[in-house]
Amino acid sequence: MSRFRPILDRVAGRSIAVRLAVSALFWSFAILLIAGLILSALYRENTERAFDQRLLVYANTLASNLVAPGEPDRDLGPVGDPRFELPLSGWYWQVGRPGAPAVDIRSSKSLFGGQLPSLAPADDTNFGQIRRGYGNAPDDRDLRVIERDIDVGEDGRFIIRVAGPADEIASDARRFVFALVVTFTLLGLALGVTTLLQIRFGLRPLSDLRRALGAIRRGEADRVAGEYPRDIAPLAIDLNLLLDTNREILDRARTQVGNLAHALKTPLSIVVNEAENAPDEVAVRIREQAGLMRDQVNYYLDRARAAALAGTLGTLTEVEPVIAGLTRTFAKIYRDKDLAIDLAVVDGLRFRGERQDLEEMAGNLIDNAAKWASGRVAVEGVIDLDDPERPRLTLIIDDDGPGLPETGREEMIKRGRRLDETKPGSGLGLSIVTDLAALYGGSLKLDASPLGGLRAVLVLPGDRS
Repeated sequence: MSRFRPILDRVAGRSIAVRLAVSALFWSFAILLIAGLILSALYRENTERAFDQRLLVYANTLASNLVAPGEPDRDLGPVGDPRFELPLSGWYWQVGRPGAPAVDIRSSKSLFGGQLPSLAPADDTNFGQIRRGYGNAPDDRDLRVIERDIDVGEDGRFIIRVAGPADEIASDARRFVFALVVTFTLLGLALGVTTLLQIRFGLRPLSDLRRALGAIRRGEADRVAGEYPRDIAPLAIDLNLLLDTNREILDRARTQVGNLAHALKTPLSIVVNEAENAPDEVAVRIREQAGLMRDQVNYYLDRARAAALAGTLGTLTEVEPVIAGLTRTFAKIYRDKDLAIDLAVVDGLRFRGERQDLEEMAGNLIDNAAKWASGRVAVEGVIDLDDPERPRLTLIIDDDGPGLPETGREEMIKRGRRLDETKPGSGLGLSIVTDLAALYGGSLKLDASPLGGLRAVLVLPGDRS
């Protein structure tokens, strides 16, 4: 059983249709094979029985001639089949007393002076039985032999042996097996086709349900549509209830996050305004700390909002318009650097998530690249479809700036870390990208760029229209 375990494991990982088809075809093959072996064995047995009946008729004819009035040692005459007269034809008969020498044994002309094999020793324990078996002819051909004992009273006992070619039985059996193989092969093909049709028809509701969920995941629908059999209908209903509940939870989360943002930003604005009346040194400190608090509040509010929205079914964002808008914006912001931003995004590329989150992540990365670039930034968007169930979107942002040592790349994505304090910013940009990407099941990696600066590789769940 252990040698078949890898095969069983591979089948177990396949779809329900494959599992049903493999199991049905396996058991159909096993049943047809067993039935074929049984039928072929029964047919051979019936063929042997019919052949023995023919031999027994000849033996009875010889017995009748033997007990007819007259001398028992006379010529027994023909037995009704001319093949007994042809030398070594394969059809033979032989009559003799138990233990008699060869000269006293009468036989058909076809035996050509030879003798038929005995099927049992001549003694009183088995005398009177009709014995059947196989033996060899004088020319070494296989024979089917029937042996019968007869008692003619005062004239004593005789043993009658009649034999025919065993290859007739074998050829009949082979013809039957060939016909059986052809018939069962056609039957197996018919069973296989009907089984596949039944599986396809029976599992169609599951395929429809899968397509409906795929439409929701692609943003083409917001509910499971269609009618389903009563075995699957409760599942579709529960999925719709789950989607509705999830949508309500997300709406409440958006509302709460928005309320919290307004509740915190207003007091911070008041604190900053009141700082204007404070001494200069105190006002600077208050504005500095208020700015840090605002950054922290925005950071955690963004995380809370993204956590509520990440992975929402049906949310898709076109990538090219978002990235194109960001590149135009940052080209204007850094126009004093005469910055060239190259854009190459695959047509139809989509992000499985909120547009605002994509803008947040891509914007931080492009902003960081533009801030440190000497004059060129390259943005590339590609799709990986190796896993059809989980296609991945990859954004690659390169710059020709000073780059970053390998030892400092992981340090840079930690929250609040900055490469150069003289550059504007709070140090939260890369950490925000990392956290948002993780919420969507993606990742951010920093590496050396072919342009000479830093390369940022952002991997996210994606799709392609």
